[in-house]
Amino acid sequence: MELLFRPRRLRRREALRRMVRETHLRPEDFIYPLFAAPGSRVRQEVESMPGVARLSADLLVDEAKAALDVGVPAVLLFGLPTRKDDTGSEAASPKGAVQQAVRLLKKKLPELVVITDVCLCGYTSHGHCGLLSGREVDNDATLELLSQVAVSHAEAGADMVAPSDMMDGRVGALREALDERGFEMVPIMSYAVKYASSFYGPFRDAAESSPAFGDRRSYQMDPANIREALREAALDVEEGADILMVKPALPYLDVIAQLAVEFDLPLAAYQVSGEYAMIKAAAANGWLDETAVMLESLLSIKRAGADLILTYFAKQAAALLGR
Repeated sequence: MELLFRPRRLRRREALRRMVRETHLRPEDFIYPLFAAPGSRVRQEVESMPGVARLSADLLVDEAKAALDVGVPAVLLFGLPTRKDDTGSEAASPKGAVQQAVRLLKKKLPELVVITDVCLCGYTSHGHCGLLSGREVDNDATLELLSQVAVSHAEAGADMVAPSDMMDGRVGALREALDERGFEMVPIMSYAVKYASSFYGPFRDAAESSPAFGDRRSYQMDPANIREALREAALDVEEGADILMVKPALPYLDVIAQLAVEFDLPLAAYQVSGEYAMIKAAAANGWLDETAVMLESLLSIKRAGADLILTYFAKQAAALLGR
């Protein structure tokens, strides 16, 4: 039998494979999540996320610079408070860990894009993402507090804010608040499609943000739904989102692919703590090649349609890709 076409012809050599490669990872595709802690010279390792630590602003600058030096253009900041209360009041404080970290980062690394997570879960004593009315999260009352947090981040110098709370209407509320305070040029990266996932466990260790009771299924999305994801994203576009995000990434590649087709805004995907921790744990046990699996997983997210990838591997991956 005569074979008219042999796909293996273009796979024989690495140079040929590079020439016909359809998807490419670049350091500038990555956003590096970091945890800002109060104090100075503070470094607290996160046991469930090897290589990740809570850092005070001074040490966080060093970590961000190391990432910037290998080509990672942006960081996403999560904060830890000195104290928690029912309303998460420290989230909007000018003296908060995130606000202090933003000011120092913009002073020391002005070229770095500094994005801030806007949520209350790490700041509330009950661990939920908004104000409570009894044992339910009060959606509309929460919007005012989230708006105050976003404005405080912009006042500190944040280049972009990223609401992760999944309250209805929060993108519109933040856009209005930012515009009213003269921050109309601060974009919003919306956690448009954030599932109530079991992959968040290690993050909750890092951010100390586990709910004191119940769960977040009344505001985060049901993992079974994809049409709902399209509705959520469409609402955020209407409310003024500049970038859409899907979270988690690997278990939801189909959702990323669908949003990439349906919307023309930049699309981000978050390779979350559980995805990171699984690769780290398997590699530590000698079951997987960490570097190969890390790069393959990131490539799959990009291939699905993500323009930007939030990943705790950002610095490590960028160093390899930049060689």
